[in-house]
Amino acid sequence: MNLATLGYSAGWRLIRLLPESWARGLFRAGADYAVKRGGASIEQLRTNLKRVVPQAGEDELDELVRDSLRSYARYWCEAFRLPSMDLEAAYEKCDSQVSGVENLDAALANGTGAVVALPHSGNWDMAGVWLVGHSGTFTTVAERLKPESLYRKFVEFRETLGFEVLPLNGGDRPPATVLAERLRANKVVCLLADRDLTSSGVPVTFFGEQTMMPAGPAHLASTTGAALLPVGCWFTGDGWHFRIHPPIKVSTVQAATQAIADVFAADIAAHPADWHMLQKLWLADLPESRRAALARRLAR
Repeated sequence: MNLATLGYSAGWRLIRLLPESWARGLFRAGADYAVKRGGASIEQLRTNLKRVVPQAGEDELDELVRDSLRSYARYWCEAFRLPSMDLEAAYEKCDSQVSGVENLDAALANGTGAVVALPHSGNWDMAGVWLVGHSGTFTTVAERLKPESLYRKFVEFRETLGFEVLPLNGGDRPPATVLAERLRANKVVCLLADRDLTSSGVPVTFFGEQTMMPAGPAHLASTTGAALLPVGCWFTGDGWHFRIHPPIKVSTVQAATQAIADVFAADIAAHPADWHMLQKLWLADLPESRRAALARRLAR
């Protein structure tokens, strides 16, 4: 087991033993230190948020970057503490903060299953806790982190919450095959959908600039007839809010993915500090070689 795995293992064991106020304070202080120290990820977050809030001055942007890192730290603090939480109580607390539940209920009543598409905002693990309490186990896909021991830790953590987690690659069967089976069995599939990890995404316009977003949610909905439901996630003072939007009509995969991007953009613009995107996202930020490779793929 390497140092990263040991660190995360210690986090899951030790952070949940601290009083909640101490744990939150520790993570908040860590976020403030990270902002003060700076670095490539902090600068990329600043660049990303500048696109979300283009009217922000430098002081406002400084504050937004700090608040966003604090929000991200809150996500990790809650993630470390989740295994020891009363999940039924957490579900009940979430339940009063979910809007648009009728959209999910209608999809499952139709017997077609539902593809839930989420951005990296708020606490998406807590959204999963609510979903398990409301509709039962759902299926998702996780990037295969290295080392394998660290990936297994993340999978085991989410499995304790009632999630079924498939590896993005290296599994017994392609994840798309398994996801389609779950949808045809009238189950729910949840996918983070604001960042393409496969290099096979589709181009969309997001906050006025071009990026690539995963084709998977729209493709699954198109091939199985499942409802495609974008969901917004953000923090409230001491809780979480999840907005289940009405289903997106899937005429083409590209058009449906653009519609997801538009819904995400509206929710993120309303709650920019809770969007945790510290990676390069827009094509303009990618190295020239990467942009050229994407251009060649799209031309084909």
